[in-house]
Amino acid sequence: MSRTRPIVLSLSGHDPTGGAGIQADIETIARFGCHPCTVVTALTVQDTRNVRRVLPQPPEDFLEQARALLADLPVAAVKIGLLGSVGIVRAVEELLAETAGVPVVLDPILAAGGGRNLAGSGLIAEIKARLIPRAALITPNTPEARTLSGMANPDECAAALLALGCPNVLLTGTHEDGPDVVNRWYRAGGVRPTRWPRLSGSYHGSGCTLASAVAAGLARGDGMERAVAEAQRFTWEALNRGWQPGQGQLLPDRSPSESLQPPT
Repeated sequence: MSRTRPIVLSLSGHDPTGGAGIQADIETIARFGCHPCTVVTALTVQDTRNVRRVLPQPPEDFLEQARALLADLPVAAVKIGLLGSVGIVRAVEELLAETAGVPVVLDPILAAGGGRNLAGSGLIAEIKARLIPRAALITPNTPEARTLSGMANPDECAAALLALGCPNVLLTGTHEDGPDVVNRWYRAGGVRPTRWPRLSGSYHGSGCTLASAVAAGLARGDGMERAVAEAQRFTWEALNRGWQPGQGQLLPDRSPSESLQPPT
């Protein structure tokens, strides 16, 4: 008997800690009942405290692997994370031109959780010009939105990003002050804020989890409203169960709650 699952293509970096990047995408996509296929954009030297080096993959190798997957697998959604180089951005743009009609979720990663800058001005300009207009949704946090837009106010940031051609912006508020984290989903019809109790501690991989969860929802046929809502719920629950395996940030626990074993 043939069994099928929606397939999500993840284009992102490899995080050796397992907290973010490709592994975060795989765990999240699988939890949503989809099948993850992946192409690594960059290797990294990092731990739970910070990223030390980014080692982008050769664009031609990246494209060869991605095209092999697309020729074989019926991809239902694409999730984009860490890019690492202008060459990879341009390769991803080529790939997206070959997947017209497939929803794209872009997590514009510009800095590591530990603070290291991961994107210079040239890379940021390429992301704005080549990838944001092709995305169905982008998921910046407020510092990323300010960098991408040049604006300060969250509403103005979102308006500038929508003007680039992306119809949906999910602006996350973890870096803002207040007892709650306020995420704001902007689209042509207005803005919808969602409040989540602020968790103590600093987390590694929350953005990857959120973006891949939205992509998985879209792949399985959910509308944007449901995909955004379910992704936020899943991410908050994974963070609430977070644990600290190393000496730095906490990692989300994306495993099924019924099978959790408390850290010792």
